[in-house]
Amino acid sequence: MLYYYAYTGHKIGLDRVKKAASLIKELESNGIECRLLVNDFRAGLAAREFGIADSITIETIQDIDAIAQMGNSVIIDSPEDDHGRLEKYCSEFHAVFVWRQSAEDRVRFSETILDGVAVDKVYEEASNTKKVERKLFFLNDADYDKILLNHTSLFTDKGLELLLGHYFFVKYEDDLARIFNILHEPEEYMELIQSSQTIITSSLQTAFEAKMSGANVYFLNLLKIDETQLRYLEFNGIEVVQTIEEIDFKQNGIDTSFNQLEKIVQDILQKLN
Repeated sequence: MLYYYAYTGHKIGLDRVKKAASLIKELESNGIECRLLVNDFRAGLAAREFGIADSITIETIQDIDAIAQMGNSVIIDSPEDDHGRLEKYCSEFHAVFVWRQSAEDRVRFSETILDGVAVDKVYEEASNTKKVERKLFFLNDADYDKILLNHTSLFTDKGLELLLGHYFFVKYEDDLARIFNILHEPEEYMELIQSSQTIITSSLQTAFEAKMSGANVYFLNLLKIDETQLRYLEFNGIEVVQTIEEIDFKQNGIDTSFNQLEKIVQDILQKLN
């Protein structure tokens, strides 16, 4: 059994769950039994929309071994301090894979570091379909600090439609309805990312999914990600902007070559076998 732990929550959103879903489905198509672990119950419910029917909720990275048993394998995607647990996992589990969280990450024990873009193949399948002429904005699945309300001038009268996050509250949605022309429900996420002609986002995973779908993609750097991640976006043909006014809404083309899903899966399979 392979367990995949994705750190989630109402402060950070669901990027890691979306990435996990792409890998889990591909691994299962290669005959690997895989179970998703999350540290937020709502993340498990949202994962069903991305094709993962079942998940287990645990508290933190330190609780992985409450579920995984000796001889199992684990994939960990989390910025949490493991408080020494990683060494224990490496000694007890058959294989341990850890997603790189920063450019400084290095192998500490016997774990294998994973790196690269992993996007669900459903987005690639949508790359040549006719798009709806909408300008869709998706901040993230969470806006704990109410960044949208603090930057209303960026969005007012720009003709943008907002895709709400799974962790947005009803009262917050009412406030946002006064800023954006149209609000879309979180459950529409996959359909809208695949069908929209122009997508502006502050989510790394969404930027890659939208690019894979053949949309015109712009990364609005509201969440102030680090320079390494910004360069990675630009390297993969995604324009980074600081304001909506910088966007010229030109057709920036379809490019599905950056998806490393199959390579990452093959690397995992080789280690497991």
